[in-house]
Amino acid sequence: MLETSARLLRLLGLLQAHRDWSGTALAERLRVSPRTVRRDVDKLRLLGYPINATGGVGGGYQLAAGATLPPLLLDDEEAIAVAVGLRTAAASGVTGIAETSVRALAKLDQVLPSRLRHKVGTLGAAVVTTPTLGPTADPAVLTAVAAAIRDHLRVRFDYKGAVRDVEPYRLVHNGPRWYLVAWDTERADWRTFRVDRLTPRVPTGPRFTPRPLPADDLARYLSLGVTTSPYRWQAVLVMHAPVGEVADEVPPSIGVVEPIDGDTCTVRIGSDDLDQLAVWTAAFGFEFEVREPPELAAHLARLTGRLDRAARRSGQEPV
Repeated sequence: MLETSARLLRLLGLLQAHRDWSGTALAERLRVSPRTVRRDVDKLRLLGYPINATGGVGGGYQLAAGATLPPLLLDDEEAIAVAVGLRTAAASGVTGIAETSVRALAKLDQVLPSRLRHKVGTLGAAVVTTPTLGPTADPAVLTAVAAAIRDHLRVRFDYKGAVRDVEPYRLVHNGPRWYLVAWDTERADWRTFRVDRLTPRVPTGPRFTPRPLPADDLARYLSLGVTTSPYRWQAVLVMHAPVGEVADEVPPSIGVVEPIDGDTCTVRIGSDDLDQLAVWTAAFGFEFEVREPPELAAHLARLTGRLDRAARRSGQEPV
């Protein structure tokens, strides 16, 4: 039989791993009697863990949400993952998250076993995180929007001098920015909003019935909405290079890179200026073809001729 302290940790780990457990199932896992399980549950409650119990057929135990946060039971991989996440949170685009993460990491460091503290310390000493530049999202706004998404509640907020009424569906983190994907009730269409630019109004609106999302891959949907869709010229290029190499040169804030096969990929990119598009595509440094729009291909031909003439006047032969 396990010692009481070890058994309590084991019981807590089981309750955290699954939402519901029958008393019999817990007793079998711990190799104790159901009576011992009941006593151990009472001891965990005294330590601050809110555990619900239901009797009768189908009854059992459930770790509930509480008013205070008791210590978490983490295995080695989970503890390292939490520590790494806290160390890299400075680049998450959330206001004040870096300072909050440092405080949380200090608390975690106090309870980590020496072997894990050494691993986390080694990683932390080697990693430098670049902080987010520019506006960041308020954590209170993120929390409020996330709660509305969970509860299917409409939200109203001030955005660029106007009041918007939306059905919120997902928060998407793209580089240094947080975006809300929502159904705009006034425009009867899907819209994306930068979270750092919106100010929620209270209270929240009525409940809504969720509708199908505009795309299965919301990350791609958002990237296209940020880099391509808003612009007059929307280019589709076939790059003659592996997708990994192209992705290194085309950041998500500029375009969307998608594989075709092992040697080629597509890049979707947008701009209101054909000169800017032409310069970008040439600067990527890969052989490419223009699929769309035809105006870009014609513009590249004119630009190529202009550059060729300039090189000849400078005494340089074309390569």
